[in-house]
Amino acid sequence: MTFKDHVKDLMGIELSKVQENQFEQYFQFLVEYNQITNLTRIVEKEEVYYKHFFDSLFIAASVDMNQVKSICDMGSGAGFPSLPLKIVYPHLSVTIIDSLNKRIVFLEKLVKLLHLDRVSLVHDRVELYAIKHQASFDLVTARALGDLSMIAEMGLPMTKVGGLFLGLKGTNYEDEFNQAQKGIELLGGKISFVKHQEIPHDFGHRVIIGIQKEKHAEGYPRTFAQMTKKPL
Repeated sequence: MTFKDHVKDLMGIELSKVQENQFEQYFQFLVEYNQITNLTRIVEKEEVYYKHFFDSLFIAASVDMNQVKSICDMGSGAGFPSLPLKIVYPHLSVTIIDSLNKRIVFLEKLVKLLHLDRVSLVHDRVELYAIKHQASFDLVTARALGDLSMIAEMGLPMTKVGGLFLGLKGTNYEDEFNQAQKGIELLGGKISFVKHQEIPHDFGHRVIIGIQKEKHAEGYPRTFAQMTKKPL
């Protein structure tokens, strides 16, 4: 099966020719730009398509993205998972926060190349941005940014009440999942689902932890030093 077939079979997403071309442009530009700015160690085509693109779109197997209007992607790096989702769901309003300006520069060029609108690229530390943008997004995501306690403390405050925070994890998530329970409750969150998926072609295992925000908790996130020294 091809990437397009897997996306249709597992997520129910039928990619248009325009979207297929956007993914191809994304891949080509990522690999070219990676030669001058280190963005990812994954550069082989099939790996990029499955470990980055497919992995990002897997969110749509758990969340009805047609009902989501705004998404905040914390520490997105080269645009994952929010930009693959934006390609497939062009109605989304996307905000990407990253503390490294070289990544923001790459993303600015990429967004222009792919003709994506309603994408806001923010050069800032996530915890500082979160303090100023409380309860602002329907969906907040974090992929490869930190342990669940920390990313939940940064992400849940930005999530609207009734919205979802998603932590994207690999196989060994259980310990941090158990340790984060108390903090998630303090932050007004409740575990909504834990979704597992084998990435096709033996490219690994993905776990998505969905946390629904039931109420807003004031005073979070704390400083990075406080979160590191004393997790919730």
